[in-house]
Amino acid sequence: MIDPATMANRPAPGRDCGSCTLCCKVYDNPDVDSVAGAWCQHCLPGRSCKIYPTRPQQCRDFFCLWMTQSFLGPEWKPDKARFVLTMDPATKWLFAQVDPGAPQAWRKEPYLGQMRRWAAAGQRPVIVFVNKLATAILPDREVALGVIGPNERLVLREELAGGRPRPTVAKVTVEA
Repeated sequence: MIDPATMANRPAPGRDCGSCTLCCKVYDNPDVDSVAGAWCQHCLPGRSCKIYPTRPQQCRDFFCLWMTQSFLGPEWKPDKARFVLTMDPATKWLFAQVDPGAPQAWRKEPYLGQMRRWAAAGQRPVIVFVNKLATAILPDREVALGVIGPNERLVLREELAGGRPRPTVAKVTVEA
């Protein structure tokens, strides 16, 4: 399990992005007018960034979990897995931002099985995004969440199923 207490915002020993540029495709970055699902205008896919020395602070500060967590093997490197893993520091939920060119990549093994084990061990879902569409991975199932709007938040709840409580994820609207 990924231990939030040991997370650092710096690369683990021996880790570097190398030819991986997937974060430049799967995230919104208003500083460079980039939208999730399309390559950043400054990215040279699979090679580098044209403005690397002067890239925005958001880009300088970002490290995916593969970069910071040395226990994740080479199969978890985003250019191989076809998704970028991160952890929300407030909720400790894991997020997988998937390359829309491979929208089912997260369903392959070893990925889906491990995400279910992480969800069970941490008692928190793993949230998978393909562009703006979200799916929650729980230990025993996936829950389609749709698009999460700017005034919506995800919450972990319990529902009754067959007379027994089981966790689920719901969207709730928050006041602006």
